[in-house]
Amino acid sequence: MELTTGLRRIGNDIVAAHLIVDDTGITLIDTGLAGHWSDLEHELEAIGRTPSDIRGVVLTHGDSDHIGFAERLRREYGVPVYVHAADAARARGEESTKPAWGSMKLGSVLRFIAYTTRKGGLRTHYLSEVHEVTDGQVLDLPGAPEIIGLPGHSPGSIAIYVPSVSAVFVGDGLTTRSVLTGKRGPQPAPFTDDQAAAAASLTHIAGLRADWVIPGHGAPWHGGVTELLSEYRAAAA
Repeated sequence: MELTTGLRRIGNDIVAAHLIVDDTGITLIDTGLAGHWSDLEHELEAIGRTPSDIRGVVLTHGDSDHIGFAERLRREYGVPVYVHAADAARARGEESTKPAWGSMKLGSVLRFIAYTTRKGGLRTHYLSEVHEVTDGQVLDLPGAPEIIGLPGHSPGSIAIYVPSVSAVFVGDGLTTRSVLTGKRGPQPAPFTDDQAAAAASLTHIAGLRADWVIPGHGAPWHGGVTELLSEYRAAAA
């Protein structure tokens, strides 16, 4: 699904991943769940590309619903996978946390579980090898993604700023639709290690010029960073 020229999405508002596409190749931002591989193949076919055109995967963090098919790309196509140093062990399956779920609505929880199960959420393939990134780094990949530290949801959560498509990807730094309640609009994300730290980290994206703010769960926000953060603060309060 094309959001704008050079920016595409696979998945849906429950779990999504994104493609930055230019003449030099493709950068993937997150890889959803293992079963999103078929969605990737269909998306690539639609634009006349193949997995061999993917130059790198950049993970917003190391949780299982974001690392999806990354190991398959790395193993079968030699695609490098980048993750913040503080989440590298999580992406390799060496450590994890179990934060509180918070408010829930049964219907939303069941839809989340059903979708993630159907898309392979019970067969996580952790990374065998990752390339560690740090805050402020600009990667030599299509779109020249810039790494912005966004700790809180996890220690190594990051935002990824891609000026060429006027977008910042925030992973689970926030959500625009809670997978546990179904509530829509910018708000704190569930399953967060430290909500206070996550809220404080959002100041790191406050000055960015980006038309799109794109979470891993929920609809892409196309209204600029300032308005998004205003609505987030109101929801958090």
